[in-house]
Amino acid sequence: MIDIYCERLGPGLWAEPVNALTNLAFFISAFMVWVLAKQRELLSTSSWLLIILIVGIGLGSGLFHSFATGWARLLDELSILMFQIVFLWLYCQYVISLRVLLTGCAVLAFVLISLIMPQFSHLLNGSLAYAPALAVLLVLAIYHYRHAGTERRILLWAVLVLALSLSLRTIDIALCESFALGTHFLWHVLNGLVLYLVTRGLLLQQAHR
Repeated sequence: MIDIYCERLGPGLWAEPVNALTNLAFFISAFMVWVLAKQRELLSTSSWLLIILIVGIGLGSGLFHSFATGWARLLDELSILMFQIVFLWLYCQYVISLRVLLTGCAVLAFVLISLIMPQFSHLLNGSLAYAPALAVLLVLAIYHYRHAGTERRILLWAVLVLALSLSLRTIDIALCESFALGTHFLWHVLNGLVLYLVTRGLLLQQAHR
């Protein structure tokens, strides 16, 4: 059993009910993206892939907070990484219009750095592993603000929400004695919002070009 969050006090499938249930935020996010894509006639291979990956994050995280095992944690982490890879690829290709080789190099660099970061899982309650994602999103947000033809600030809002989300994830373990529930559940809720914002920004900009 992996016990790294305040809410889990012992083994059992239902030992983290709030952390498990708040993964509904990802399913809501996926549904909202689907509604947006359908209303704007943006349903495509790219949009469906992003929707499926958001659902995958909800499933992976839900399994981890239910079973708290190594295989569930791996599914949780891989689902998040897969969304990041696909989003970065699509943004570089269809918004920035980078050449395939440059896009591949950018994605490869991101993956390599992301695979190195778990070595520092003892720092900031493991939140340091998400520093590459925050940094890349900030770069994309600045580009989006300067060049997007619609909703230019949407990725900047996503950066702010992700920064808040990471902060709440980081302080979770430190609050156990004073707040037994912890703050990790807010990581799920806010990340559901982040995924909706970044996907909305990508899809709307694709349609605007």
